[in-house]
Order: sequence, then structure tokens, then C-alpha cells
Amino acid sequence: MQAAEIADFEKQWEQWEDAAEEQVQGVFRKLDRVAENNQWKVIRAFQKHRVSDFHFATSTGYGYNDSGREVLDLVYADVFGAEAAIVRPHLVSGTHTISAALFGCLRPGDELLFVTGRPYDTLHKVIGKPGDGLGSLADWGVTTKIVPLLQDGSVDWDGVAAATSERTKVFAIQRSRGYDWRPSFTIEQIAAMASRLKELKSDAIVFADNCYGEFTEEKEPTEVGVDLIAGSLIKNPGGGLAASGGYIAGRQRLVELAAYRMTAPGIGGEVGAMLGTTRSIYQGLFLAPLLVGQAVKGSVFASAIFAKLGFETHPRWDDPRTDLIQAIKFAGAEPLIHFVQAIQKAAAVDAHVVPEPWDMPGYEHPVIMAAGTFIQGGSLELSADAPVREPYIAYMQGGLTYAHVKFAVKMALQELRIRGFL
Repeated sequence: MQAAEIADFEKQWEQWEDAAEEQVQGVFRKLDRVAENNQWKVIRAFQKHRVSDFHFATSTGYGYNDSGREVLDLVYADVFGAEAAIVRPHLVSGTHTISAALFGCLRPGDELLFVTGRPYDTLHKVIGKPGDGLGSLADWGVTTKIVPLLQDGSVDWDGVAAATSERTKVFAIQRSRGYDWRPSFTIEQIAAMASRLKELKSDAIVFADNCYGEFTEEKEPTEVGVDLIAGSLIKNPGGGLAASGGYIAGRQRLVELAAYRMTAPGIGGEVGAMLGTTRSIYQGLFLAPLLVGQAVKGSVFASAIFAKLGFETHPRWDDPRTDLIQAIKFAGAEPLIHFVQAIQKAAAVDAHVVPEPWDMPGYEHPVIMAAGTFIQGGSLELSADAPVREPYIAYMQGGLTYAHVKFAVKMALQELRIRGFL
């Protein structure tokens, strides 16, 4: 850009910024209230279990009698309205955590039924194919059925009823949109799903993948009838501080079974040295409601400003929010790639790196990812990714501060202007 072009863009940016922020003020007030109520809920859980600085001490070896680890589980259980929880840095990702939960609940001959359509790409290898030799669910004799959503993004209840059988052991809900152009499911919708699934088969387990959804609303799935949830600490509940880990929360027996899968039968959650991670996990949880609120504000702002400029966004700025993810649709692969690269340029870490599409393990199409984060893969931090396939949708999420998201939106619009797409 020449100096005159830069000056013109800056003037336009100020106009877009002011108009978008004026438009979304009412939404921001509601988001602030959600963050406050969730913050108070977390503080009360800390107080109830008398969290003290000695709970932050490290443990080694087997980690026997690690009171910090034990109290952390109790705090998480209270925050998520669950009977029990297990929170560990040894769970390496959301996929690993979900896998532990599902393998804990399912046995050979059982059936897993996804009621919210095709799950996130990285779970496909966990589901697997019979005889694949990978130790997948299918390899262990667990059948998986997937009921696609209806055109409007709602559950196909006739299809779910037809797919349910005597072998159906677990109904699975994916709260977030994943790589789909559909609304993420609100807590109110998940409550209705859980109730209806229990009516359909009362002895089945209702499981929800809670990734990206924690603290975006004032309740969690385990508070409205879901039996078991799982999520990643490098997403919402880690508060940008947890360096690794995952959590599983829900009914006592189901959490215990998941813990046996995480470690070994008879061991479960009774051991596991925390290796100096305890303080950051506690403090991350404390900060999570505020930081999730900042990230959601950033998504609302991005949706408003891109929509004003003629882009299709999902959710729209005034739609209910139940996760961090903001989807933006582009006209082709080139503007999509430039958008993601601009998000990387806006990072504080690795801003000089230029991401390119690549065949990422666990994904079925080339994926481009912007991930200039302090915690590798930390999705509460500002990031963006997109499978390079039609209909060319970029998924932006996170942002530890609202100001950072605004900066990234500005960088992206400037890049699109330079490249002739705006």
C-alpha cells in the first residue's frame, strides 16, 4: 500500500470500527453479565473447597496424596455441576480426552450414536473401521452410527429414533459447529436433547463434547441432564495459562470408568504426578470466565464488521453465542488463505511465520492454520483455521483480549484490501 492508500484505509477502518462497536453494545452488556456470573461461580467453588497456596505444590513419581490434584477435581466438578471430575495435564488434547471418555463407557458389541451429525475430523480415526488395527472403537467391536442434521441444523429426531437399537449405549452430542456451517448448540437446546434421548432409551449415556463452549453461557451441559462431558484445557477452561491437559466431568461412575481408560484399570485417577502444572491449571480456571468473555466479544465484533462489508458470517453478530467460533465465508481459496495468513500476522508470537495449507494428521483435506500462540494449539488464544475446500469457510476463535481480536480483524481487512478482495 502507498501512503495515501494507507491513510484511506485507516480512515475507513475507524468508520467501520465505530459503527460495529455501536451496533454490538447491547450484546456486549449481556456477555459481561455472563462472564461475571461464571466468575462468581468459579470463586465460590474455590472457596467451598478451601483452596490454599499449598494446593499448588508439585508432585512427582506416582503422585500419591497430591491434595492439590484431588481438590482440583472437586473444584471442577462443582463448577460444572457434576458429581465428579478428573482434570489432568496427561490428557494431551481434546481428542484424547473425548477418546478416554468414550472408551471408558463403551464395550465390544456396544453402539455409539452421534445425534448431531458427523463429528469433528480428528475423531474419525478414534471411531475407525472394523479391523483397522489401530485400536479404534471399531477395531474393538464398537459400532458407530451418525445421524446427519436436518437442513436447518436441527436434530433429525425421526432419524435418531430409527437408528437407536438395543445395542445403543452412548448418545453423543457435539456442542460446537466443528467445520460445519451450522449453529452451535445452546445449553437450552442441549437440555432438550438430553431429555428427549433419555425418553428414547433411558439406560443410555448422554455424552457431550464440550470443547469451545465452556463459560460462554451460565450453565454447562452436565447441569441440564447430560451424563458426561469432556474438553481441553488449552481451550476455554485453561484460561490461557494451562500448558496442556483435559477434563472429564459428569456422573461419578462414568468419570471413574474414563479415568481407568486414561491410566489403567484399578489405578484410574488415584495417581498421576502433576509435575508443576497445578498452579497454572487453578489460575487458568480462575481467569477463564473473563477471558472467554473477551474472546466472545471479539467474535461478535468480527461478525458485525465482516457482515457490514458484505461477507456471510455465522453466527451473526446478534445470534446467541454458545462457543468461541466465528465462521466467515469467502468467495474462493485465495481470499480464505490470505485471511488466515493475516490472522497469523496479527499474533504476538510467530507473527513472521507464513502458514500454508498442508495435510495435517487427523484431517481429511489440506488445512491452513494461524496459530501464533503462547501455548501451542491454545484455542482460547487468537487463532484461525480452515480446510481448503468448498465452500471456503474460515473459522476464527479465541483472543485473550478483545483488543487483540480487533487488531487481527483490522490486519485481515487490510490484507484483503491489498490483495483486491475488498
